[in-house]
Amino acid sequence: MSIIRFILIFTFFGLLTPFHLRGNPTALPFLPGEKLEYDLSWGIFPIGHASLEITSKEISSNEPWEIRFFVRTNDFADAIYKVRTEITSRVDSNFTKSLRYIKSQQEGKTKKEIVVDFDYNQRKVIYSEKGREPVSISLNKKVYDPLAIAYAFRYHPVGAGGQKILPTSDGKKLIDVTVTVGKTEKVRVPFGSFQANDVVPNMKTLSGVFKKSPKGILRVWYSNDKRRIPVKISSKVVVGSFTAKLKNAKGLQRR
Repeated sequence: MSIIRFILIFTFFGLLTPFHLRGNPTALPFLPGEKLEYDLSWGIFPIGHASLEITSKEISSNEPWEIRFFVRTNDFADAIYKVRTEITSRVDSNFTKSLRYIKSQQEGKTKKEIVVDFDYNQRKVIYSEKGREPVSISLNKKVYDPLAIAYAFRYHPVGAGGQKILPTSDGKKLIDVTVTVGKTEKVRVPFGSFQANDVVPNMKTLSGVFKKSPKGILRVWYSNDKRRIPVKISSKVVVGSFTAKLKNAKGLQRR
């Protein structure tokens, strides 16, 4: 179902984190307590909403970062494919690697409870799904989960025309995604107008997400300031275009 492929890839992009940001709140692009809310649409039709939130923590402590993502379809989309999915990501205090990834997935007739643990001492990723035996894959480097990567980009962006290879894992496989940063342009969303850079991944490494649309294009626009807010996400697939636009934001870092 293409709508779900778009929603699940919604937060899949980012880069690596510089250590010097730790403990310096004025240098951080985001702060604990930030919440971003989005309207989702398919063409001209509204299909639901999504939110991204950073839970409270002491920035100077060794306490992990915790990020939460929630997506919900509206009554119109529920009649076609109902979605109620929640994801939690825990990342180390330096924001260099994921520690745990939890997904409660309700999409159509599919219901899953998934936990992914990143064990760097044992060099493995352990994937656990309710009702099944855990499975693991080897891990030989620091990686981010699909949700954490969206915030890693905000820590250490690449300038216009630049590229970066992003290591990530969903618990079943390791993926290196090449991301290209495009030009700066004006983007209008319900929350306001922004100068933003669009970020485009190499879709070859994401063919499993766009199985029915191998030529699908995903673009994420990040505000061109130190906060690097993801203000718009657009995906073109065989059945049309899906878009997420920022409609509200709370707890933003100062410009």
